[in-house]
Amino acid sequence: MSQVQAQALPEHQTSAPHPEHEGARARALVRETRPPRPGSPGAWPPGQHAPGQRSPVQSMPGPGGPGQSAPRDGLGGAASRQAPAVSGRRILVVGTDTGDGLSHQLRRHGHTCTRAALGGAALQAYGSADLVLLDLELPDLDGLEVCRAIRSVSRVPLIIVTSRESEIDCVLGLQAGADDYVTRPFGIRELMARIEAVMRRTQWQPAAAAGPAQEIRHGRLRIEVGSREVTVDGVPVVLTRKEFDLLCLLAQHPDTVVPRRQLLQQVWGDSWSRRTVDTHVSSVRGKLGDPGWILTVRGVGFRLGTV
Repeated sequence: MSQVQAQALPEHQTSAPHPEHEGARARALVRETRPPRPGSPGAWPPGQHAPGQRSPVQSMPGPGGPGQSAPRDGLGGAASRQAPAVSGRRILVVGTDTGDGLSHQLRRHGHTCTRAALGGAALQAYGSADLVLLDLELPDLDGLEVCRAIRSVSRVPLIIVTSRESEIDCVLGLQAGADDYVTRPFGIRELMARIEAVMRRTQWQPAAAAGPAQEIRHGRLRIEVGSREVTVDGVPVVLTRKEFDLLCLLAQHPDTVVPRRQLLQQVWGDSWSRRTVDTHVSSVRGKLGDPGWILTVRGVGFRLGTV
């Protein structure tokens, strides 16, 4: 090729691209496409990203790779999310600390939590609880025996929380009287949902505003809720307002041991002393003509008897 022809050709055809020129062009392209650093001119505010870019949080893979969930807390729930708070309840947690932070999680969800490491302590404390979470692995007693002992005298909601995963253990727990059976590990939101489900099934209903026709029959005892009249074998029994409310509450739950605390709260509200319920129970027994109409369950409360 002659020198004149070479001068007539475009510049890019006269020789091969210089490596330094290509490197500079590539670095410029990277600077154009790379998002600006935080705080630099043109940077997007924190928490936002340029159009067309994915959020760093959305694109971050889980601990096991793409498509897997974010880290979970000690109870199996997502660490970045928390179940909505529910109405606070008094929960008795029975068993040694397993390191899952159960009591702490219950308090975070608005509950009042009491621990009992031994089965013997649980048998003394369950009467003041709205719900019992019972571990089967106890240092002093078998958890199933504790469950049977509580259920024999009380209807307090009880959920077994244990590491025993076999089907036979679950069957034995439910047969012993548990309302539900949860195995570790579990998510705290699942446990909260199970607690609320059990409480809905076992919640005592307040006395309804009934008409004159509503009545409660229990053996020879007849209670007209609307007219507030009580008879035994057709013979009228004259009761005071509080005595009637006490008897009516027990009669509405004839197969249930009503804790002393429950009686005091529903019948007397905030105006009561410890001896109030005992005095009224004794008076109602005398007016009904037999102490067997109201039975005392030591350390728990009272239930309606049959004479």
